[in-house]
Amino acid sequence: MPHDRSDDHLIALMHRIAVQDSAAQAALKELYDLTSSKLYGLAVKVTGNRSWAEDVLQDAYLNIWRIAGDYRAALSPPMAWMGVIVRSRGLDFLRRRTSERADQGVELDDFIQETVAGDGTDPLDAAHASEQAWALHQCLSRLEAKQREVVSLAYLRDLSHGELSDQLQLPLGTVKTWIRRGLEQLRGCMARYAG
Repeated sequence: MPHDRSDDHLIALMHRIAVQDSAAQAALKELYDLTSSKLYGLAVKVTGNRSWAEDVLQDAYLNIWRIAGDYRAALSPPMAWMGVIVRSRGLDFLRRRTSERADQGVELDDFIQETVAGDGTDPLDAAHASEQAWALHQCLSRLEAKQREVVSLAYLRDLSHGELSDQLQLPLGTVKTWIRRGLEQLRGCMARYAG
């Protein structure tokens, strides 16, 4: 799988973290400095709440610290791999909050007053978004590896068809076809979850 120099640097940091030696903590700090702003944005999208996103991000980096040795550059770019961890941690966080609310019998109106300030996201919208994110993750996992890679890069890095073609060293037509077919498959799969 072709990747750019920034991917090479992130991959090297992951390998240093996986060794868990004296350089591992510095590698994690550098990885955090290079990637946290983008991953924080993803955590906000998943949770719908900036404070929750901070908790999710911290939990995600702790998980990255623990499982860096599981990362395989041949399977996905580092940002895509870390993005899946952040989404997963975000969904877990929302599930725990929903469970805690049910266990404590908190009234929805009280919950909204305590957690949503001004024009923030409605928790029901955030829960719906988390269900959609889970469904999207399930549907993405059903795509062929190359389609998943192209769609993930287009989404996580906001790359144009031309930029993807250059980065992956593939013909532009191939990239466009993979994205079109991948999105068609995702739409069909997501429609099944919506029903």
